[in-house]
Amino acid sequence: MNEKIEILEERISVEEYVEFLKRTDLGSQYPKERFESRIAKLVNTVSISLVARNVSGTVVGVLFGLTDFAYWLYVTDLGVDRSYTGQGIGRQLMRTAHEIAGGEKNIAVYLIANEHAVGFYEKLGMIKSVNVMQYNKIEWTEFVVE
Repeated sequence: MNEKIEILEERISVEEYVEFLKRTDLGSQYPKERFESRIAKLVNTVSISLVARNVSGTVVGVLFGLTDFAYWLYVTDLGVDRSYTGQGIGRQLMRTAHEIAGGEKNIAVYLIANEHAVGFYEKLGMIKSVNVMQYNKIEWTEFVVE
């Protein structure tokens, strides 16, 4: 299934993003605590919001990123609908976000990879880091968006 996919810089609604999460592996990366209110903050305030849609307007890919537009881009979310994987959508979302942030000559990209996505990121030329620091005192009850 190789149909035309369009990637646009746009804000996605909470409802549309939650529906998209059900069709991706991203739906298990969020804590259950205050899920709806936190997703609303995410979709409304993230620096870079890219949405890939098929010809009928259905969301088939999303990338959210935080950037200073000078030095770094932190990708918080990158997902592709399970029915659309392997078509280069994730790669194009990453490339587009990198360009919007300032390009590979200016911007370093960071993210936390789901263990099943490490191979994808390695194919993009990313390497595992050993020097990332973390501070995390939030409640985190795992669940899957269904």
